[in-house]
Amino acid sequence: MPAPWQEVLKKIDDYRWEIPKSYKAGMLVPGLIFASESMLNHIWQDQVFQQVANVAFLPGIVDHSLAMPDIHWGYGFPIGGVAATRVKDGVISPGGVGFDINCGVRLLRTNLTEEEVRPKIEPLVAELYANVPSGLGSEGKIRVSEKELNEVLIKGSRWALEKGFGEAEDIVATEEAGCLKGANPDKISSKAKKRGIPQLGTLGSGNHFLEVEVVDEIYDHDVAKAMGISDVGQVLILIHTGSRGFGHQVCTDYVGLLGEAVKRYGISLPDRQLACAPVNSAEGQDYLQAMACAANYAWTNRQCITHWVRESLVKVLGKSRRELGLEQIYDVCHNIAKIEEYTVDGKKQKLCVHRKGATRAFPAGYPDVPDIYRDIGQPVLIPGDMGRCSYIAVGTETAMKESFGSTCHGAGRVQSRAAARRSLRGADVARALRAKGITVKAGSMSSLAEEASEAYKDVTEVVEVTHKAGISRKVARAIPMGVIKG
Repeated sequence: MPAPWQEVLKKIDDYRWEIPKSYKAGMLVPGLIFASESMLNHIWQDQVFQQVANVAFLPGIVDHSLAMPDIHWGYGFPIGGVAATRVKDGVISPGGVGFDINCGVRLLRTNLTEEEVRPKIEPLVAELYANVPSGLGSEGKIRVSEKELNEVLIKGSRWALEKGFGEAEDIVATEEAGCLKGANPDKISSKAKKRGIPQLGTLGSGNHFLEVEVVDEIYDHDVAKAMGISDVGQVLILIHTGSRGFGHQVCTDYVGLLGEAVKRYGISLPDRQLACAPVNSAEGQDYLQAMACAANYAWTNRQCITHWVRESLVKVLGKSRRELGLEQIYDVCHNIAKIEEYTVDGKKQKLCVHRKGATRAFPAGYPDVPDIYRDIGQPVLIPGDMGRCSYIAVGTETAMKESFGSTCHGAGRVQSRAAARRSLRGADVARALRAKGITVKAGSMSSLAEEASEAYKDVTEVVEVTHKAGISRKVARAIPMGVIKG
């Protein structure tokens, strides 16, 4: 008996599955899911394909409503969803960015080997936990006034550098140089600012983490070398966090405001969570300016954390910053909307590209790729769960042609946090990690249960799909030695 999804999805090839426009009256474009056949049963059971179809109703959407292989249920858009709308007559939707605006990943390389770090991993994890504030509602070590916060929102990473948190090279290796243009603090509510002031420089909770990892496989030695990854056994540091309560409040505010705009502009949607406004409307422009503020907050947040990570390694390992290396490979965001230009139907068009749980994946030679990576393409950072592995990849031309320069962002959940807490005990998760040689420090046992490997897809299977589909290309893999969870 055929699986239920076989009656709906049209197989393009082993890694591409189309939802035809005929599936739901009102779809303006087909849906396209990047996945292996083995992933489709869960995607179907999770009903997430319905969200892919719903996104296809957005005015001005072009080509396809896209889903990456790490797709799972989200607010309005699926997490792992990508959609591009025409700027001239299309819309911007906060649900296509998400509540944690510019949640993203930063990766640092070191000159250290596993043999040097493994004997000191427990004190190192303890020092990182003490030095980098984490947890739900956590407050940071940085105290800013509202006036200073406004500077953060406009300057992004550059504000952190001016305060001594990091180095100029960090900005060079950050998407958008750590600052999205057009940010306007006047478009931010006082409630969002009050939430943002105490949380600058904090890791947060949920799936946010800081990881000490070691390279265990290299797939493309030339590209890896260009990123400063020289050999198996090299130690890396991965930071995954975003705009904290500030970004969440910005999204909350604008979901409400754009929900009203839907009525004013007579936009018909199958799901009110797809609240949107024309890109060129006053409401659409206000959201873009506010979203840029939250994106800049997130880059500043990761920049400050990077500084404290460096301090922690210097203290525990007893070497200078230069001896340790600790240079930034790259920083990517995976919850954002950007105005970009693509060729659609033979014409160059300005599009608003929504990436929610999806990473930009621009190829070699593309002008938005930093000079240091222009010959190889943009680094793509894909964290897995804390018990498996993470991947470093690189952008491709195929991504530009098929997915608006986008690829997956991580493993993707298969269990909700509540379901994971019901089925798993944090103490058992901690023991299983120790048995794998992974030292973990978390704010609570329940947070460990929520983030157990069993709650996630296998990131290796996810990355294999994007690699074989050609929308990003594997460069290296790293496995965790030490993990900090909020």
